[in-house]
Amino acid sequence: MTTSSRHPIPIPAARPVIDEEEIEAAVRVLRSGRVVQGPEVAAFEEGFSELVDGRHCVAVNSGTSALYLVLLALGLGRGDEVVVPSFSFAATANVVRLAGAEPVFADIDPASYCLDPAAVEAAITPRTAAIIPVHLYGHPAAMDRIMPIAAAHGLAVVEDACQAHAAALHGTPVGAFGTAGTFSFYPTKNMHSLEGGMVSTADAGLARTLRLLRNQGMEQRYANEIIGVNMRLTDVAAAVGRVQLAKLPAWTERRIANTAYLSEHITSPRVVKPSVAKGARHSCHQYTIRVPGDREAAVARLADAGVGSAVYYPTPIHRLKPFWEPDQLAGRRWELPETERAAAEVVSLPVHPSLTRPELARIAAAVNALGELW
Repeated sequence: MTTSSRHPIPIPAARPVIDEEEIEAAVRVLRSGRVVQGPEVAAFEEGFSELVDGRHCVAVNSGTSALYLVLLALGLGRGDEVVVPSFSFAATANVVRLAGAEPVFADIDPASYCLDPAAVEAAITPRTAAIIPVHLYGHPAAMDRIMPIAAAHGLAVVEDACQAHAAALHGTPVGAFGTAGTFSFYPTKNMHSLEGGMVSTADAGLARTLRLLRNQGMEQRYANEIIGVNMRLTDVAAAVGRVQLAKLPAWTERRIANTAYLSEHITSPRVVKPSVAKGARHSCHQYTIRVPGDREAAVARLADAGVGSAVYYPTPIHRLKPFWEPDQLAGRRWELPETERAAAEVVSLPVHPSLTRPELARIAAAVNALGELW
């Protein structure tokens, strides 16, 4: 349905779901009076553990906090280097700097948009302490190649799975490969808790340290064991997250089906459609195409057709001011051709589970019509 043939009802790039079930769960917790770090958080952690092969799970207040606390728990700091992609959200590198370590940017595989294992190996120095592979757009990074590299050099691996709930590689879910995995529950993610994050780890000692860090360094009230912060998740958020977690399997299948539809019906020969590596289960957080030439014109044409889109990410992290200026002063120069190319070409289209078949058809038609630009 459209308001007119010229002004169609816009299809949003993302459509966060907050149904009556989520509202009822939040109200139930509010009425209970137990609203912070209580039974809902514990139940959410237990439920999420099933998604990551039974690993210990520690809930926190955001995906960024999850990454940051893992680096603190691992003892990373001044003098350490962490290999990260530059083609990611800034939080991936922000947390490295916040911990006192230095991000070392490695290039990406142009097909998956995730870290290129060869580039990772080339970036390792005697100061390297960890690798943060990002499962970007919901596609798993090449963990089958990255984990042996890390093992050979004695490095920690912290998976940034903030966009990849329910993604997997060769049957192993993301978040179950590395020293730790981190997830985000921001409203536009494949599932949300209004706001929140989760850490998964097979290391019981690391999990306990994370629980201390998120709660001012204490397990028992006023019995502080280490220096910590307040990065707890509320029980209201956890209750919403539990409802969303139950819906995640069906939503993921819908995203995969929507992706298949778009890939079949987008036929413009100049548009590069997303691919999936052999053995990978893509959770389809984003449907990301590459467009040649004037991307801004393409985005504007999509908007005129009522199709929302977004560019993730127009500026690679290494070119953002907080990283670019210090690196220039230090004489560091990053050669990341695939990162630069992707940042100039990518456009993400709606693929969320709320899309109807007519909306999917409109998206495909709008993309095919972009051919008139080239």
